[in-house]
Amino acid sequence: MNSLPPHERLKPEAAAWFAALRERICAELEGVEQHAGPNPGRFLRTAWDRPGGGGGEMSVLRGQVFEKAGVNISVVEGEFTPDFAARMPGTEAGAKFWAAGISLVIHPRSPKIPAVHMNTRMIVTAKGWFGGGGDLTPLQPGTPQAAEDAAFFHAAYKAACDRHDPAYYPKFKAWCDEYFYLPHRSEPRGAGGIFYDYLDSGSAEADFAFTRDVGEAFLAAYPEIVRRRMHEGFTPDEREAQLIRRGRYVEFNLLYDRGTMFGLKTGGNTEAILMSMPPEVKWP
Repeated sequence: MNSLPPHERLKPEAAAWFAALRERICAELEGVEQHAGPNPGRFLRTAWDRPGGGGGEMSVLRGQVFEKAGVNISVVEGEFTPDFAARMPGTEAGAKFWAAGISLVIHPRSPKIPAVHMNTRMIVTAKGWFGGGGDLTPLQPGTPQAAEDAAFFHAAYKAACDRHDPAYYPKFKAWCDEYFYLPHRSEPRGAGGIFYDYLDSGSAEADFAFTRDVGEAFLAAYPEIVRRRMHEGFTPDEREAQLIRRGRYVEFNLLYDRGTMFGLKTGGNTEAILMSMPPEVKWP
């Protein structure tokens, strides 16, 4: 009989799932690039080791459709520093942690295609939990196309949530709207999606199944949105507005994002953590 706690038993399977999901997402995005014309972009991968334990791999594509797409995986372990332990409920300085996950941010070249963020993760300390979600950032907010894309994106995540618990979608949507908000500008970062953290329903297997479906929902929704919009033309003014809109992304990730803070405070790879930054951005 396996006497390991449920989340401990899931460590190898969870790490393998995040890696497999990365492979599928990279293949899907490269497939989109293949249909964009000559010289399609491909992912360049860079492995890294964490001095305190574990490591990961950064995958970055710079292409015709995706100006910059980053899909990272990591499996790290170590001890919480005092300042970061204070941010984690029920965690003390020096407590050991293990964390595995996948994180992606995509900045499309066309302002007609929304930017997107998705991550899923499992963290184990004295207990274990899952977290993650996905959110969409239209670069032309307020247009009928942006509303259509947001509705399609949300429908995919609602379907994933409803398969597990009808209460998940309204709860996690509201959490996303609250989390991805720029207080200093009094505005949301984008069109939202879902966000959840510290998910420990009492069944690690059920929580892992839900987390897998969050990844599947991304694969079902975002590439389809890209294919709908990738051949639409845009003007220099629309491109200018896109670059300014990207500034909101930078502001949020550097000021408020938990994943950025977790990575930097626990000795993660700086380049992989800041992979989320857009390749070109402007402020008015």
